[in-house]
Parts: sequence; structure tokens; C-alpha cells
Amino acid sequence: MTRTALILGATGGIGGGVARRLLQSGWKVRGLVREGSLARLPAGVDPVPGDALDAPTVVSAAAGSQLVVHAVNPPGYRGWGRLVLPMLDNGIAAATAAGARLLLPGTVYNFGPDAFPLIDETSPQHPVTRKGAIRVEMERRLRDAAATGDLAVLIVRAGDFFGPGAANNWFSQGLVKPGARPTIIRNPGRRGVGHQWAYLPDVAETMTRLVERGATAAFETYHMDGHWDATGTTMTDAIVRVLGDPTVPVGQLPWWVLKIAGLVATTPRELVEMRYLWRTPVRLDNRRLLATLGEEPRTPLDTAVRETLSAMGCLTEQWP
Repeated sequence: MTRTALILGATGGIGGGVARRLLQSGWKVRGLVREGSLARLPAGVDPVPGDALDAPTVVSAAAGSQLVVHAVNPPGYRGWGRLVLPMLDNGIAAATAAGARLLLPGTVYNFGPDAFPLIDETSPQHPVTRKGAIRVEMERRLRDAAATGDLAVLIVRAGDFFGPGAANNWFSQGLVKPGARPTIIRNPGRRGVGHQWAYLPDVAETMTRLVERGATAAFETYHMDGHWDATGTTMTDAIVRVLGDPTVPVGQLPWWVLKIAGLVATTPRELVEMRYLWRTPVRLDNRRLLATLGEEPRTPLDTAVRETLSAMGCLTEQWP
């Protein structure tokens, strides 16, 4: 029997990545998408025109699905506090009505300093930001829905995303500007302060393996290790290697510029709110994932960086 998945956020980085990986495994994949974004759907995804804020449309789109992937977010963080929870409620209603499992990409925003530096699935969730509080509320609603016995939930938590198709991420908004060969690389962190990265194809592979393994509990959470930058310079060093030019300068991200820009623009203001995650080592513990899958999918860092820079139009061979 053909398995069917509905992707909410199929034109985004993680939603699109999971969609492509599910298609490779023979799933039928639907993508709920607004009319103006149909061209951005991955090839092979069946378009379902609609809005994630329209509950009847989401419920109808999920009919007959075994999986609902809730990877939708307002672009550029605009309206995040107002829109995220209603969209999740619609995803919960749709998955429940279809008898489907709901997959949520998780973040480290849920956690505060009392959980640092090594965070496992049972660590306390005491966020210190508005986005973190919303993330905690999202998981509370999912846990409550799972407790009724009508919904199975899978949360896969990872570090900062990067990779082809990634949007609203530190790699392209902080380290390297898209569309040209970099003349400088900016590091939001500090030397000696570890940071965790997650390559989107690896995240999609991990999620798909967990989905296809099947649910063993109504509410399951797994953490990925991804690429751990123990020195705070491993990622910037990899970018320099892939560019093939050791003279490309690496400087600190000018946080003061983001603060000023945040007075009038949403995205830089939201980025500044998460600065605390760059000031101290924060690492997700993947031991439960390893015990379940036996391994964590991990693309070599230089390969992952090359694919990311290529998708961003940043490699030398793409420019005269």
C-alpha cells in the first residue's frame, strides 16, 4: 500500500528536504502551498493549494495520510508570535482526523542556561526568549494531544540548519551572503565557544528513518548531534577550505549593526534575541538516537559546506 504524507511548509528547507527524501522511499507526498509559491514545490510533490491558517483546508489536505510534517513557519519571523500556534493547532487537528503521525522539526530555543551545555530529551525546558516560550507551548500542545491516544507525535531536534534550500538560517544570514563569491566570512560566535550545526539532507534522512521505523510511543523526541563545532571556528575554517582561498578574511559578526537594523526590521531583531546561543557552548545529546538507529546520518562537513555554498551561488566557478 502506498504511504501518503502531507507536508506543511514543503517549499521551505526542512519541509522540502523531507519531501524529497520521502519520495525516494516511494511515498506519495502532498504539499500544502499558497498559489504564488507553487513553482517552488520540489519535483514530484502533489500541490494542494491553501493556507496553513485555514483549518478546513489543512484537514481536507491530510485526509488519507499516514504522516503530517509540520515544517511551516512565517517567513522572516514576521508574525511569528501571532501565527505559529494557530498553524500548529490546524496541523494537530488534521493529523488527528486522518489518524496520521505528526512530525515536528524541533529547536534548541526551548532550553535555557539551566539545561546547558549538554541537552538530552529529558532536560528541563525553561526558555529565556519569546520564541523559546512559543516553542515550549507548541510541544506542550503536542504532548497533550498525544496523551488523548488520538495522535502520535515525533519531534526531531537539531542545531542550526544549513544546506541547499535553507532559509532563515545563520549560515546565509550571518556567515556568508548569498549570490556572490564571499569577500569576508562573519562568525557570530567566539573562538573556543562550541556551536552545533545540522545539514538539512542529514536531518531529512534522520527524520525519514525514524518515521519508517514506526512509532513505539505516542510521544517521541530525538536529538541529533549534526556537526559539532567544538572550537567555534570549525565552520568558518571549512568555508575557507571550500572556497579554496586562504586569504578570505574571517571577522566577527557586527552584532551592533543587527541591533540598529532591528529597530526597524523584524529579521535582525529576531536574530539578536538568539545571541545567547552563541555566547556559551550548547550541544544536543544524540545517545537516544544512536541507540534507536544505530548511527546518525552525517555528510562530511566540507561536502556539506560545498553543496550549501553552491546552492547559494557563492563558489568561484559560478562567477567570472
